[in-house]
Amino acid sequence: MARFLFANQEVPPFWVVETRLLIATAVLGAWLGLRHPTLLRVSRADWPYLLTLGVFGVAAIQGTYYYTIAELGVGLAILLQYLAPALIVAYEVARGRERFTAEVASVLGAALLGTLLLVSGVPRGDWRAHPAGFAAGFASALFFAFYILYSKRGLSRYRAETMLFYTFLIAGVAWAPMAPPPRLLAAGLEPRVWALFVYLGLFSTLIPFALFAAGLRRLAPSEAAVVATLEPVVAVTSSALLLGEGLGPLQTAGAALVLAACVLAARIEAPPAPEHV
Repeated sequence: MARFLFANQEVPPFWVVETRLLIATAVLGAWLGLRHPTLLRVSRADWPYLLTLGVFGVAAIQGTYYYTIAELGVGLAILLQYLAPALIVAYEVARGRERFTAEVASVLGAALLGTLLLVSGVPRGDWRAHPAGFAAGFASALFFAFYILYSKRGLSRYRAETMLFYTFLIAGVAWAPMAPPPRLLAAGLEPRVWALFVYLGLFSTLIPFALFAAGLRRLAPSEAAVVATLEPVVAVTSSALLLGEGLGPLQTAGAALVLAACVLAARIEAPPAPEHV
C-alpha cells in the first residue's frame, strides 16, 4: 500500500511515515485514556530510554525502511531489513555471549552470500541511480536489530501498549520537521489517500507492532525475528502479484539464504528447552 502511494499518488515517503505514526498514536492514546489510563504512567527515570528507543528504534526504522521501499521497491527493502537476525548473532558474538561456532559461521555466511545475491541482480544503473536507497536499506537492518534487542529491557517493565504509545509519539515528533502536520492537512490530498493513511496507521503500524511487541515479551530476540520472517515472504509475493515487482533468479536465491540465516539465528540464540523430570 505504501509503494502504491509513492508510485501512483506521488506521496513523499516521509509523509507516509509521519501520518501512520500520528494515526497510530492517536488511536492507541485514545484507547488507553478511556480503557486503561494507568498504563500511561511511566517513571521519570525511564524517559531517556523511551527517547532513545523512539528516535533510534521506531523513527529510524520507519524512515529508512519506507525510503528504501520508495527507492528500491518492496522486495529488496524488506529482505535487506531482514539481515537483522544475523546482525543480532554477530552482536552476541562480539559481546562474548556466544562462541564463534560452525552454526554462527553458517548464519553470517548465509546472510552475507544472500545479500550479495540480492544486490547482484540489481542493474548497475540502479546502483548509480539509488545509492542512498541501498544505504537506507542496510541502515534499516541495523535499526531493526537495535529495536529488537533494546525493546526487551522496556518490555520487562511495561506493557507493550505503554511502550508503543510513547515510542510512536516520540517518533512522530521526531519526523514532524520533515512532514509538518499543518502542511499535510493543507496539501489537499484526496479522501482515498487519507483512507490509505488510516489503513497504514492501523493495519501496518499499530496492530502489527503491538503483536510483535507482545511476542517479543515471551521470546528471545532472534526467536521473535524468525517468527516474523513470514513478513518478507508475504511482502515479496504480494508485491510481485499486485505491483509487478518480481525478483530475478539470483535475487530469489539470495532471499532464500537471508531467510535461512534468520532460521539458523533463532536456533543459535534460542534458550534450550527445560528438561522434564
